[in-house]
Amino acid sequence: MTVDKDIKGGVSPAAAVGRPASPIEFRLDPATGVPTHLQLVHQVEHAMRLGYLKPGDQLPKVRDAVASLAINPNTVLKAYRELEIKGLATGRPGQGTFITATLSQATLPELTRLRRSLLAWLGTADTAGLDEDGMVALFTSELRDFRNRRGRSDDRRVAGGETEGVA
Repeated sequence: MTVDKDIKGGVSPAAAVGRPASPIEFRLDPATGVPTHLQLVHQVEHAMRLGYLKPGDQLPKVRDAVASLAINPNTVLKAYRELEIKGLATGRPGQGTFITATLSQATLPELTRLRRSLLAWLGTADTAGLDEDGMVALFTSELRDFRNRRGRSDDRRVAGGETEGVA
C-alpha cells in the first residue's frame, strides 16, 4: 500500500484506512483572512506548481475534505467548481474530481536544485537573525523588485525581438 501525503507530509485519513486517496490533504488557516474555498484552490494550485499534483491525480473526495476540515460541503464544491472554471480540474460523477492540467513550471531535478538553494538561503537568513516574518518580507520585496525590473526590460523590446538600451 502506498502512503499518500499532504503538502506538509501528513498521512491522509483515506490512506490510513487503506482506500485510494488524493496525494494531498487540505489544511486551513483561519488567521489568514482568506476565504476557505480560496485556501483550498490555492493549495491545489501550489501542489500543482510543485509537482505534487499531476494530470490524472484525484483531489480529496468532498466527504473526506468535509470530515477532516469540519466545513460545509458547499465550500469544497465551490473550490472544485473554481478549479474547473480555471481549466485545472474536472469532476466525474460518482468518481470524484481530477486534475486535468499542469502548472509545474520546472522539471523535478530543477525543483530539487531550487529547494536546496532555498534551504541554504533560509539557513543563512536564520543565522543572520531573521524570523519567519522577516524572511517573508525580504523575499516578497525582492520578488517585487525582480518583477519590476523584468517588466521594464520586457517593455524595451522592439520589433524583431531585440531589446533597446538593455546591457
